[in-house]
Amino acid sequence: MDTEKDSTNPDQVSLSDMELRQRTPDDSPEEIDPHVQTDTSKITLKKEIGLFSGIAFVVGSIIGSGIFITPQGVLRNTGSVGMCMVVWSTGAVLAILGSLTFTELTSVTRTSGGEYAVLMKTFGPIPAFMFVWAIEIARNPASRAVQCLTFAEYLSTLLELCGSPALPKKLIAICVLVLLGVTTSYSVKLSARIQVFFTAAKLGALIVIIIGGLVKIGQGTLSELPTGFDGTVTVVSDITLAYYSVMFAYNGWNNVNFLIEEVKNPQRNGPLSSIVGVAIVGVVYILTNISYLAVMTRQELYQSSAVAQTWGDRVLGSASWIIPIAVMMSVFGSANGGIGTASRIQYAAARDGNWWEFLSFVNVKRYTPMPPIICHVLIAIFMVLQGTITSLITFLSFTNWVFYGACALSCIVLRFKVKDDPKRIKVPILIPVIFMLSCLFLVVAPIVDNPRVELLYAVAFVVGGLIIYFPLIHFNLKPKWFEKVEMYLQLLLEVAPSTYVDTS
Repeated sequence: MDTEKDSTNPDQVSLSDMELRQRTPDDSPEEIDPHVQTDTSKITLKKEIGLFSGIAFVVGSIIGSGIFITPQGVLRNTGSVGMCMVVWSTGAVLAILGSLTFTELTSVTRTSGGEYAVLMKTFGPIPAFMFVWAIEIARNPASRAVQCLTFAEYLSTLLELCGSPALPKKLIAICVLVLLGVTTSYSVKLSARIQVFFTAAKLGALIVIIIGGLVKIGQGTLSELPTGFDGTVTVVSDITLAYYSVMFAYNGWNNVNFLIEEVKNPQRNGPLSSIVGVAIVGVVYILTNISYLAVMTRQELYQSSAVAQTWGDRVLGSASWIIPIAVMMSVFGSANGGIGTASRIQYAAARDGNWWEFLSFVNVKRYTPMPPIICHVLIAIFMVLQGTITSLITFLSFTNWVFYGACALSCIVLRFKVKDDPKRIKVPILIPVIFMLSCLFLVVAPIVDNPRVELLYAVAFVVGGLIIYFPLIHFNLKPKWFEKVEMYLQLLLEVAPSTYVDTS
Protein backbone atom coordinates (compact mmCIF):
# COMPACT_ATOMS: atom_id res chain seq x y z
CA MET A 1 0.00 0.00 0.00
CA ASP A 2 1.25 3.46 -0.86
CA THR A 3 1.91 5.36 2.33
CA GLU A 4 2.40 8.74 0.68
CA LYS A 5 -0.15 11.40 1.26
CA ASP A 6 -2.49 11.67 -1.73
CA SER A 7 -2.66 15.35 -2.66
CA THR A 8 -5.83 14.77 -4.64
CA ASN A 9 -7.64 13.36 -1.63
CA PRO A 10 -8.30 16.06 0.98
CA ASP A 11 -9.77 13.48 3.38
CA GLN A 12 -6.45 11.66 3.75
CA VAL A 13 -3.98 13.17 6.23
CA SER A 14 -0.54 11.82 7.01
CA LEU A 15 0.45 10.92 10.55
CA SER A 16 3.09 13.64 10.76
CA ASP A 17 0.72 16.55 10.16
CA MET A 18 -2.27 15.23 12.06
CA GLU A 19 -4.11 18.05 13.78
CA LEU A 20 -5.18 17.93 17.40
CA ARG A 21 -8.38 19.88 17.22
CA GLN A 22 -12.08 19.88 17.95
CA ARG A 23 -14.22 18.10 15.41
CA THR A 24 -17.79 18.33 14.22
CA PRO A 25 -19.77 15.48 12.65
CA ASP A 26 -19.25 17.04 9.23
CA ASP A 27 -15.46 16.98 9.46
CA SER A 28 -13.73 14.59 7.14
CA PRO A 29 -12.13 11.42 8.47
CA GLU A 30 -8.43 11.44 9.28
CA GLU A 31 -5.86 8.77 8.73
CA ILE A 32 -4.26 8.06 12.11
CA ASP A 33 -2.03 5.27 10.82
CA PRO A 34 -0.24 4.96 7.48
CA HIS A 35 -1.97 1.63 6.84
CA VAL A 36 -5.30 2.08 8.58
CA GLN A 37 -7.94 4.69 8.00
CA THR A 38 -10.31 5.55 10.87
CA ASP A 39 -13.38 7.71 10.41
CA THR A 40 -13.11 9.89 13.49
CA SER A 41 -16.38 11.62 12.64
CA LYS A 42 -18.06 8.55 14.12
CA ILE A 43 -15.98 8.46 17.30
CA THR A 44 -18.37 9.33 20.10
CA LEU A 45 -19.58 7.88 23.37
CA LYS A 46 -21.77 4.75 23.11
CA LYS A 47 -25.21 4.41 24.69
CA GLU A 48 -24.55 1.47 27.01
CA ILE A 49 -26.52 2.45 30.13
CA GLY A 50 -30.11 1.30 30.50
CA LEU A 51 -32.64 1.96 33.26
CA PHE A 52 -31.40 -0.78 35.58
CA SER A 53 -27.73 0.12 35.26
CA GLY A 54 -28.66 3.82 35.51
CA ILE A 55 -30.39 3.20 38.84
CA ALA A 56 -27.36 1.15 39.89
CA PHE A 57 -25.06 4.09 39.04
CA VAL A 58 -27.19 6.44 41.16
CA VAL A 59 -27.57 4.06 44.12
CA GLY A 60 -23.98 2.87 43.85
CA SER A 61 -22.59 6.40 43.61
CA ILE A 62 -24.63 7.65 46.58
CA ILE A 63 -24.06 4.78 48.99
CA GLY A 64 -20.41 4.97 49.84
CA SER A 65 -18.72 5.71 53.14
CA GLY A 66 -21.32 8.29 54.21
CA ILE A 67 -23.88 6.03 55.85
CA PHE A 68 -21.08 4.32 57.77
CA ILE A 69 -19.48 7.46 59.23
CA THR A 70 -22.01 10.34 59.37
CA PRO A 71 -24.93 9.11 61.57
CA GLN A 72 -23.26 10.10 64.85
CA GLY A 73 -22.51 13.58 63.49
CA VAL A 74 -26.12 14.06 62.41
CA LEU A 75 -27.40 12.96 65.84
CA ARG A 76 -24.92 15.22 67.65
CA ASN A 77 -25.88 18.30 65.62
CA THR A 78 -29.64 17.70 65.83
CA GLY A 79 -29.64 16.64 69.49
CA SER A 80 -32.58 14.23 69.25
CA VAL A 81 -33.64 11.05 67.52
CA GLY A 82 -36.79 12.67 66.13
CA MET A 83 -34.99 15.64 64.59
CA CYS A 84 -32.30 13.29 63.30
CA MET A 85 -34.95 11.33 61.38
CA VAL A 86 -36.49 14.56 60.08
CA VAL A 87 -33.13 15.69 58.68
CA TRP A 88 -32.46 12.30 57.03
CA SER A 89 -35.97 12.28 55.51
CA THR A 90 -35.92 15.87 54.27
CA GLY A 91 -32.41 15.28 52.93
CA ALA A 92 -33.87 12.59 50.66
CA VAL A 93 -36.63 14.99 49.60
CA LEU A 94 -34.04 17.67 48.84
CA ALA A 95 -32.04 15.18 46.75
CA ILE A 96 -35.20 14.22 44.81
CA LEU A 97 -36.02 17.90 44.21
CA GLY A 98 -32.50 18.32 42.90
CA SER A 99 -32.90 15.25 40.68
CA LEU A 100 -36.13 16.60 39.19
CA THR A 101 -34.49 19.98 38.61
CA PHE A 102 -31.59 18.31 36.82
CA THR A 103 -34.05 16.18 34.85
CA GLU A 104 -35.32 19.30 33.14
CA LEU A 105 -31.85 20.79 32.82
CA THR A 106 -30.32 17.73 31.15
CA SER A 107 -33.32 17.43 28.83
CA VAL A 108 -32.33 20.89 27.53
CA THR A 109 -28.53 20.50 27.50
CA ARG A 110 -28.56 16.79 26.46
CA THR A 111 -24.79 16.48 26.87
CA SER A 112 -22.47 14.90 29.40
CA GLY A 113 -20.95 17.11 32.06
CA GLY A 114 -23.77 17.62 34.57
CA GLU A 115 -23.54 21.04 36.21
CA TYR A 116 -20.81 22.11 33.79
CA ALA A 117 -23.07 21.66 30.75
CA VAL A 118 -25.86 23.55 32.51
CA LEU A 119 -23.70 26.51 33.52
CA MET A 120 -22.07 26.63 30.09
CA LYS A 121 -25.41 26.82 28.30
CA THR A 122 -26.91 29.35 30.71
CA PHE A 123 -24.13 31.68 31.85
CA GLY A 124 -21.25 31.03 29.46
CA PRO A 125 -17.67 29.76 29.69
CA ILE A 126 -16.30 31.61 32.73
CA PRO A 127 -18.76 30.33 35.41
CA ALA A 128 -18.59 26.90 33.75
CA PHE A 129 -14.80 26.90 33.91
CA MET A 130 -14.84 27.98 37.57
CA PHE A 131 -17.05 24.98 38.31
CA VAL A 132 -14.70 22.57 36.54
CA TRP A 133 -11.71 24.13 38.26
CA ALA A 134 -13.20 23.85 41.75
CA ILE A 135 -14.74 20.41 41.32
CA GLU A 136 -12.19 18.56 39.21
CA ILE A 137 -8.96 19.93 40.65
CA ALA A 138 -10.01 19.69 44.28
CA ARG A 139 -13.29 18.17 45.40
CA ASN A 140 -13.82 15.14 43.17
CA PRO A 141 -10.23 13.80 43.21
CA ALA A 142 -10.14 14.42 46.97
CA SER A 143 -13.35 12.42 47.33
CA ARG A 144 -11.85 9.54 45.34
CA ALA A 145 -8.76 9.69 47.55
CA VAL A 146 -10.86 9.58 50.72
CA GLN A 147 -12.91 6.67 49.38
CA CYS A 148 -9.86 4.62 48.44
CA LEU A 149 -8.09 5.42 51.71
CA THR A 150 -11.23 4.29 53.53
CA PHE A 151 -11.12 1.06 51.53
CA ALA A 152 -7.49 0.60 52.54
CA GLU A 153 -8.28 1.36 56.20
CA TYR A 154 -10.91 -1.37 56.43
CA LEU A 155 -8.80 -3.82 54.44
CA SER A 156 -5.95 -3.28 56.89
CA THR A 157 -8.23 -4.35 59.77
CA LEU A 158 -8.63 -7.72 58.06
CA LEU A 159 -4.90 -8.02 57.34
CA GLU A 160 -3.97 -7.16 60.94
CA LEU A 161 -0.96 -4.99 60.11
CA CYS A 162 1.43 -4.24 62.96
CA GLY A 163 0.51 -0.85 64.34
CA SER A 164 -1.13 1.54 61.90
CA PRO A 165 1.44 2.14 59.13
CA ALA A 166 0.44 4.77 56.59
CA LEU A 167 2.53 3.60 53.64
CA PRO A 168 0.83 0.21 53.05
CA LYS A 169 -2.59 1.87 53.26
CA LYS A 170 -1.59 4.50 50.72
CA LEU A 171 -0.21 1.84 48.40
CA ILE A 172 -3.48 -0.10 48.66
CA ALA A 173 -5.45 3.07 47.94
CA ILE A 174 -3.29 3.80 44.88
CA CYS A 175 -3.74 0.24 43.60
CA VAL A 176 -7.52 0.60 43.95
CA LEU A 177 -7.43 3.90 42.05
CA VAL A 178 -5.38 2.37 39.23
CA LEU A 179 -7.70 -0.64 39.03
CA LEU A 180 -10.77 1.59 38.82
CA GLY A 181 -9.06 3.76 36.20
CA VAL A 182 -8.33 0.69 34.07
CA THR A 183 -11.87 -0.72 34.28
CA THR A 184 -13.61 2.59 33.53
CA SER A 185 -11.21 3.24 30.62
CA TYR A 186 -11.62 -0.26 29.22
CA SER A 187 -15.38 -0.30 28.83
CA VAL A 188 -18.44 1.67 29.89
CA LYS A 189 -20.38 -1.60 29.85
CA LEU A 190 -17.85 -3.28 32.16
CA SER A 191 -17.95 -0.29 34.51
CA ALA A 192 -21.75 -0.48 34.54
CA ARG A 193 -21.66 -4.21 35.35
CA ILE A 194 -19.18 -3.58 38.17
CA GLN A 195 -21.54 -0.89 39.45
CA VAL A 196 -24.53 -3.26 39.38
CA PHE A 197 -22.60 -5.99 41.25
CA PHE A 198 -21.26 -3.77 44.03
CA THR A 199 -24.56 -1.92 44.34
CA ALA A 200 -26.29 -5.25 44.94
CA ALA A 201 -23.54 -6.25 47.40
CA LYS A 202 -23.68 -3.04 49.42
CA LEU A 203 -27.49 -3.06 49.50
CA GLY A 204 -27.29 -6.64 50.74
CA ALA A 205 -24.99 -5.54 53.57
CA LEU A 206 -27.28 -2.67 54.55
CA ILE A 207 -30.25 -5.03 54.44
CA VAL A 208 -28.39 -7.20 56.99
CA ILE A 209 -28.08 -4.12 59.24
CA ILE A 210 -31.74 -3.24 58.73
CA ILE A 211 -33.02 -6.75 59.39
CA GLY A 212 -30.72 -7.11 62.40
CA GLY A 213 -32.12 -3.89 63.84
CA LEU A 214 -35.73 -4.93 63.21
CA VAL A 215 -35.07 -8.25 64.94
CA LYS A 216 -33.67 -6.41 67.97
CA ILE A 217 -36.70 -4.11 67.98
CA GLY A 218 -38.95 -7.17 67.86
CA GLN A 219 -37.08 -8.52 70.86
CA GLY A 220 -37.80 -5.32 72.77
CA THR A 221 -34.43 -3.55 72.30
CA LEU A 222 -35.22 0.11 71.58
CA SER A 223 -32.27 1.99 73.12
CA GLU A 224 -32.59 5.65 71.97
CA LEU A 225 -35.75 5.34 69.84
CA PRO A 226 -38.29 6.15 72.60
CA THR A 227 -36.60 9.50 73.38
CA GLY A 228 -38.25 11.12 70.35
CA PHE A 229 -37.59 14.86 70.09
CA ASP A 230 -36.09 15.23 73.57
CA GLY A 231 -33.04 17.50 73.46
CA THR A 232 -33.64 18.89 69.97
CA VAL A 233 -31.09 21.55 68.99
CA THR A 234 -32.48 24.87 67.74
CA VAL A 235 -29.22 26.56 66.69
CA VAL A 236 -29.36 27.21 62.93
CA SER A 237 -25.67 26.54 62.28
CA ASP A 238 -25.86 23.15 64.01
CA ILE A 239 -28.90 22.11 61.96
CA THR A 240 -27.06 23.25 58.83
CA LEU A 241 -24.04 21.13 59.76
CA ALA A 242 -26.39 18.17 60.21
CA TYR A 243 -27.68 18.74 56.68
CA TYR A 244 -24.11 18.93 55.39
CA SER A 245 -23.45 15.49 56.89
CA VAL A 246 -26.69 14.07 55.52
CA MET A 247 -26.21 15.53 52.05
CA PHE A 248 -22.63 14.24 52.04
CA ALA A 249 -24.17 10.79 52.49
CA TYR A 250 -26.66 11.53 49.68
CA ASN A 251 -23.96 12.96 47.40
CA GLY A 252 -24.24 11.40 43.94
CA TRP A 253 -27.98 11.93 43.49
CA ASN A 254 -27.36 13.65 40.15
CA ASN A 255 -24.57 11.40 38.85
CA VAL A 256 -26.54 9.82 36.02
CA ASN A 257 -26.79 13.30 34.49
CA PHE A 258 -23.00 13.27 33.95
CA LEU A 259 -23.47 10.22 31.69
CA ILE A 260 -26.55 11.42 29.81
CA GLU A 261 -24.96 10.85 26.37
CA GLU A 262 -24.42 7.19 27.26
CA VAL A 263 -27.95 6.53 28.56
CA LYS A 264 -30.37 4.63 26.35
CA ASN A 265 -33.64 6.55 25.87
CA PRO A 266 -32.40 9.39 28.09
CA GLN A 267 -35.73 11.25 28.26
CA ARG A 268 -37.23 8.29 30.10
CA ASN A 269 -34.32 6.51 31.74
CA GLY A 270 -32.45 9.64 32.90
CA PRO A 271 -35.12 11.01 35.27
CA LEU A 272 -36.35 7.57 36.31
CA SER A 273 -32.84 6.48 37.23
CA SER A 274 -32.36 9.53 39.43
CA ILE A 275 -35.75 9.50 41.14
CA VAL A 276 -35.94 5.75 41.76
CA GLY A 277 -32.29 5.59 42.82
CA VAL A 278 -32.61 8.43 45.37
CA ALA A 279 -35.91 7.02 46.70
CA ILE A 280 -34.30 3.60 47.27
CA VAL A 281 -31.34 5.19 49.06
CA GLY A 282 -33.63 7.36 51.23
CA VAL A 283 -35.61 4.36 52.49
CA VAL A 284 -32.43 2.36 53.12
CA TYR A 285 -30.76 5.25 55.01
CA ILE A 286 -33.75 5.88 57.28
CA LEU A 287 -34.15 2.18 58.15
CA THR A 288 -30.40 1.87 58.71
CA ASN A 289 -30.43 4.77 61.16
CA ILE A 290 -33.38 3.25 62.99
CA SER A 291 -31.34 0.06 63.32
CA TYR A 292 -28.32 1.99 64.65
CA LEU A 293 -30.44 3.86 67.21
CA ALA A 294 -32.25 0.73 68.32
CA VAL A 295 -29.03 -1.15 69.07
CA MET A 296 -26.63 1.52 70.35
CA THR A 297 -26.88 4.20 72.99
CA ARG A 298 -26.29 7.85 72.26
CA GLN A 299 -22.87 7.77 73.94
CA GLU A 300 -21.83 4.69 71.97
CA LEU A 301 -22.73 6.50 68.75
CA TYR A 302 -20.83 9.62 69.76
CA GLN A 303 -17.71 7.67 70.71
CA SER A 304 -17.67 5.38 67.68
CA SER A 305 -15.31 6.19 64.82
CA ALA A 306 -16.94 3.46 62.70
CA VAL A 307 -20.60 3.22 63.63
CA ALA A 308 -21.30 0.21 61.39
CA GLN A 309 -18.43 -1.74 62.97
CA THR A 310 -19.73 -0.92 66.46
CA TRP A 311 -23.20 -2.09 65.40
CA GLY A 312 -21.70 -5.33 64.05
CA ASP A 313 -19.91 -5.99 67.35
CA ARG A 314 -23.21 -5.56 69.25
CA VAL A 315 -25.41 -7.64 66.94
CA LEU A 316 -23.26 -10.03 64.89
CA GLY A 317 -20.62 -10.96 67.43
CA SER A 318 -18.02 -13.24 65.86
CA ALA A 319 -19.56 -12.64 62.43
CA SER A 320 -18.89 -8.89 62.62
CA TRP A 321 -16.05 -9.33 60.10
CA ILE A 322 -18.65 -8.99 57.34
CA ILE A 323 -19.00 -5.28 58.16
CA PRO A 324 -15.49 -4.25 56.99
CA ILE A 325 -16.06 -6.25 53.82
CA ALA A 326 -19.42 -4.53 53.33
CA VAL A 327 -17.82 -1.10 53.78
CA MET A 328 -15.07 -1.99 51.32
CA MET A 329 -17.59 -3.09 48.69
CA SER A 330 -19.65 0.02 49.32
CA VAL A 331 -16.68 2.35 48.94
CA PHE A 332 -15.35 0.51 45.88
CA GLY A 333 -18.70 0.77 44.11
CA SER A 334 -19.04 4.43 45.03
CA ALA A 335 -15.52 5.21 43.79
CA ASN A 336 -16.22 3.32 40.54
CA GLY A 337 -19.32 5.40 39.90
CA GLY A 338 -17.51 8.57 40.96
CA ILE A 339 -14.63 8.10 38.52
CA GLY A 340 -17.01 7.23 35.71
CA THR A 341 -19.16 10.30 36.22
CA ALA A 342 -16.60 12.90 37.32
CA SER A 343 -14.36 12.25 34.32
CA ARG A 344 -17.24 13.32 32.05
CA ILE A 345 -17.06 16.83 33.48
CA GLN A 346 -13.56 17.33 32.12
CA TYR A 347 -14.56 15.57 28.89
CA ALA A 348 -17.51 17.91 28.29
CA ALA A 349 -15.55 21.04 29.23
CA ALA A 350 -12.60 20.11 27.00
CA ARG A 351 -14.90 19.34 24.07
CA ASP A 352 -16.29 22.87 24.37
CA GLY A 353 -12.78 24.33 24.32
CA ASN A 354 -13.19 25.34 27.98
CA TRP A 355 -10.51 22.97 29.33
CA TRP A 356 -7.43 21.23 27.97
CA GLU A 357 -8.66 20.02 24.56
CA PHE A 358 -6.83 16.69 24.75
CA LEU A 359 -9.17 15.68 27.59
CA SER A 360 -12.06 15.56 25.11
CA PHE A 361 -10.47 12.75 23.09
CA VAL A 362 -12.04 9.28 23.02
CA ASN A 363 -10.28 5.94 22.61
CA VAL A 364 -10.84 4.76 19.03
CA LYS A 365 -11.30 1.12 20.09
CA ARG A 366 -13.08 1.33 23.43
CA TYR A 367 -15.10 4.51 22.87
CA THR A 368 -14.33 5.69 26.39
CA PRO A 369 -12.98 9.13 27.45
CA MET A 370 -9.64 7.70 28.52
CA PRO A 371 -7.62 10.95 28.93
CA PRO A 372 -9.96 12.59 31.50
CA ILE A 373 -10.22 9.32 33.43
CA ILE A 374 -6.42 9.10 33.63
CA CYS A 375 -6.17 12.77 34.62
CA HIS A 376 -8.76 12.28 37.38
CA VAL A 377 -6.95 9.22 38.75
CA LEU A 378 -3.53 10.93 38.70
CA ILE A 379 -4.80 13.91 40.71
CA ALA A 380 -6.46 11.53 43.18
CA ILE A 381 -3.20 9.57 43.55
CA PHE A 382 -1.36 12.82 44.29
CA MET A 383 -3.89 13.59 47.03
CA VAL A 384 -3.53 10.09 48.48
CA LEU A 385 0.24 10.65 48.73
CA GLN A 386 -0.28 14.03 50.40
CA GLY A 387 -2.50 12.47 53.04
CA THR A 388 -3.99 15.80 54.21
CA ILE A 389 -7.16 15.91 52.17
CA THR A 390 -9.96 15.93 54.74
CA SER A 391 -9.48 19.63 55.44
CA LEU A 392 -9.53 20.37 51.70
CA ILE A 393 -12.91 18.69 51.39
CA THR A 394 -14.13 20.74 54.35
CA PHE A 395 -12.93 23.96 52.72
CA LEU A 396 -14.76 23.19 49.50
CA SER A 397 -17.88 21.41 50.76
CA PHE A 398 -20.07 24.49 50.54
CA THR A 399 -19.13 25.02 46.86
CA ASN A 400 -21.36 22.06 46.01
CA TRP A 401 -24.37 24.03 47.13
CA VAL A 402 -23.21 27.24 45.49
CA PHE A 403 -23.12 25.48 42.11
CA TYR A 404 -26.29 23.46 42.77
CA GLY A 405 -28.06 26.74 43.53
CA ALA A 406 -26.66 28.27 40.34
CA CYS A 407 -28.01 25.29 38.39
CA ALA A 408 -31.44 25.68 39.97
CA LEU A 409 -31.36 29.32 38.88
CA SER A 410 -30.33 28.11 35.41
CA CYS A 411 -33.46 25.96 35.25
CA ILE A 412 -35.57 29.08 35.74
CA VAL A 413 -33.49 31.18 33.33
CA LEU A 414 -33.63 28.53 30.58
CA ARG A 415 -37.42 28.55 30.73
CA PHE A 416 -37.16 32.00 29.12
CA LYS A 417 -33.88 31.63 27.23
CA VAL A 418 -34.82 28.36 25.48
CA LYS A 419 -38.60 28.46 25.14
CA ASP A 420 -39.48 26.14 22.28
CA ASP A 421 -37.41 23.03 22.88
CA PRO A 422 -39.65 20.05 22.02
CA LYS A 423 -37.41 17.65 23.97
CA ARG A 424 -37.60 19.59 27.24
CA ILE A 425 -39.03 17.63 30.16
CA LYS A 426 -40.83 20.30 32.19
CA VAL A 427 -41.16 19.97 35.93
CA PRO A 428 -43.35 22.29 38.04
CA ILE A 429 -41.50 25.59 38.37
CA LEU A 430 -41.96 25.41 42.15
CA ILE A 431 -39.50 22.49 42.30
CA PRO A 432 -36.38 24.39 41.10
CA VAL A 433 -37.47 27.42 43.13
CA ILE A 434 -37.66 25.39 46.38
CA PHE A 435 -34.38 23.65 45.55
CA MET A 436 -32.66 26.98 44.85
CA LEU A 437 -33.88 28.46 48.14
CA SER A 438 -32.69 25.36 49.99
CA CYS A 439 -29.24 25.69 48.42
CA LEU A 440 -29.18 29.38 49.35
CA PHE A 441 -29.98 28.48 52.96
CA LEU A 442 -27.22 25.85 53.12
CA VAL A 443 -24.68 28.37 51.77
CA VAL A 444 -25.69 31.52 53.66
CA ALA A 445 -26.78 30.12 57.05
CA PRO A 446 -23.35 28.89 58.25
CA ILE A 447 -21.68 32.10 57.05
CA VAL A 448 -24.14 34.34 58.91
CA ASP A 449 -24.43 32.21 62.04
CA ASN A 450 -20.84 31.05 62.40
CA PRO A 451 -18.43 32.58 59.85
CA ARG A 452 -15.24 30.57 59.33
CA VAL A 453 -11.96 31.33 57.57
CA GLU A 454 -12.27 28.05 55.63
CA LEU A 455 -15.09 29.59 53.59
CA LEU A 456 -12.81 32.46 52.57
CA TYR A 457 -10.17 29.95 51.46
CA ALA A 458 -12.73 28.14 49.35
CA VAL A 459 -13.91 31.34 47.68
CA ALA A 460 -10.29 32.35 46.99
CA PHE A 461 -9.57 28.96 45.41
CA VAL A 462 -12.58 29.12 43.10
CA VAL A 463 -11.90 32.71 41.99
CA GLY A 464 -8.19 31.91 41.65
CA GLY A 465 -9.08 29.61 38.77
CA LEU A 466 -9.42 32.72 36.62
CA ILE A 467 -5.64 33.08 36.75
CA ILE A 468 -5.51 29.82 34.78
CA TYR A 469 -8.52 30.51 32.57
CA PHE A 470 -7.49 33.69 30.78
CA PRO A 471 -3.94 32.83 29.64
CA LEU A 472 -4.35 29.08 28.99
CA ILE A 473 -8.00 28.76 27.92
CA HIS A 474 -9.29 32.13 26.71
CA PHE A 475 -6.10 33.22 24.93
CA ASN A 476 -4.86 29.65 24.32
CA LEU A 477 -1.24 30.50 25.14
CA LYS A 478 0.60 27.21 24.88
CA PRO A 479 4.25 26.54 24.03
CA LYS A 480 4.89 24.70 20.76
CA TRP A 481 6.47 21.72 22.52
CA PHE A 482 3.16 21.16 24.30
CA GLU A 483 1.53 20.28 20.96
CA LYS A 484 4.12 17.56 20.41
CA VAL A 485 3.34 16.15 23.87
CA GLU A 486 -0.34 16.06 22.91
CA MET A 487 0.45 14.25 19.67
CA TYR A 488 2.54 11.57 21.40
CA LEU A 489 -0.10 11.10 24.09
CA GLN A 490 -2.70 10.73 21.35
CA LEU A 491 -0.67 7.97 19.71
CA LEU A 492 0.14 6.25 23.00
CA LEU A 493 -3.46 6.13 24.22
CA GLU A 494 -4.98 5.59 20.74
CA VAL A 495 -7.43 8.45 21.15
CA ALA A 496 -8.94 10.88 18.69
CA PRO A 497 -11.14 14.01 18.80
CA SER A 498 -14.72 13.11 19.61
CA THR A 499 -18.00 14.33 18.21
CA TYR A 500 -21.40 14.92 19.71
CA VAL A 501 -24.60 14.18 17.83
CA ASP A 502 -27.92 14.78 19.55
CA THR A 503 -29.70 11.45 19.09
CA SER A 504 -31.97 11.70 22.13
